[in-house]
Amino acid sequence: MPDPTVISIDAMGGDFGPPVIVPGLAGETGHWRAKNARFLLHGDEAAISAELKAAPEFGQLCEIRHTDRAIAGDEKPAQAVRRGKGTSLWNAVEAIRDGRANAAVSAGNSGALMAISKLILRMAVADLERPAFVAPWPSSFGLTTVLDVGANIDCDAHRLIEFAIMGAAFHRAMHGVERPRVALLNVGEEDQKGHEEVREAHRLLREGAFVADYRGFVEGDDIYSGVVDVIVTDGFAGNVALKTAEGTSQFILGELRAALGATLRGRIAAVLARSAFTRLRARIEPDRGVPLLGLSGIVVKAHGGADARGFASAVRVAVDLAQSDYAAEIKRNLEKLTVPQQSQSVEKLG
Repeated sequence: MPDPTVISIDAMGGDFGPPVIVPGLAGETGHWRAKNARFLLHGDEAAISAELKAAPEFGQLCEIRHTDRAIAGDEKPAQAVRRGKGTSLWNAVEAIRDGRANAAVSAGNSGALMAISKLILRMAVADLERPAFVAPWPSSFGLTTVLDVGANIDCDAHRLIEFAIMGAAFHRAMHGVERPRVALLNVGEEDQKGHEEVREAHRLLREGAFVADYRGFVEGDDIYSGVVDVIVTDGFAGNVALKTAEGTSQFILGELRAALGATLRGRIAAVLARSAFTRLRARIEPDRGVPLLGLSGIVVKAHGGADARGFASAVRVAVDLAQSDYAAEIKRNLEKLTVPQQSQSVEKLG
C-alpha cells in the first residue's frame, strides 16, 4: 500500500477553531480513508481532544501536535512573521518543509499565511516573487479557475504568464481537463485593447509554448460563460471581481428570500422549492479552499468563517493537489519561462 497523504492542519485558525474544524474533518472520515489521507492537527491539545471524543474513528487518522500559541485574525503579516514561530499556523506550514506533511490547510489570517508560507517554503522557482490566490468561479459549464484574486496588486507581463502556467496546472489537477483553455481578462477582445502589461503578456503567450491552449482576451462577462477554463488577471482586478461577485450573490439571495417571504403563496413556493434553492446557493457561492499557487509546497486557505462542510471542502482540495502532478508540472513550466529571460539578460550584458 502506498504511503499515506499527510495533511497538516492549523486547528486554531479561522473564526471557530476546533469546534468546527474537527467535526468538519470527522464528517469526511470515509473519504479520507478511501484517499489514504492522514492528519497532523496543530493547536491546543485539550481543545482538539475534546472534539475528537465524539469522533473516535476519525481520531485514528490523526496526530495532535500541541501548541498554545495562535496568530490573531487581525495581526499584520510582518508581525506574524516576527512572532509566528511556534504558533499553530507556523507549525502547520513547517511540517511540509520538514517532510512530515504533503500539504497544509488553514482558515487563519490570509496575510500571515501567505507571508509565513513564503518564508518557510520559499517559491517554486527563484524568479517568483509572491504566491497567487486562485478562486473557483461558477460558470455555465462547471467551474472556471480565476487568478490572481488578491495576492499581487501590480503585475507585469512576466507575472501574468506565471499565473497562466500555474492556473493551467491547477485546473488540470483539480478538474481533469487535459488541455485547459487559458485567457487573459481585458476590457476588450481586440489585440490593441488594455494596458501595456496585459498586451505584452498576450503577445508572449500567443508566441510561446507556456500553456497548451491559449485563447487570447476575454471580458468580465465571460467569467461566468464557461468559454475558457482559466482566466488570468492581476490581483487588483481579480479581487474587485471576486468581492463584486460575492456581494451580488448575497444581494440576489437576499432579495429572493424577501420576495418569497412577502406573501403566503411565496412562502409556500419557497418550501416546495427548498432543495432547488439549496443547489442554487451552492452553485453561486462555491465553498472551496483557495490554494496559494507558486510555493514549493501545497498550502490551501480555507475561508475564515467556513462552517464544518466548508473547511472539509478546503481539505479535499489539499488532498487532491497533493496526490496529483500539480507541483512538479508548475515547476517544470515555470523553469521554461525563466530560461528565455536569463538568455535575454546575458545578451544585454554582452
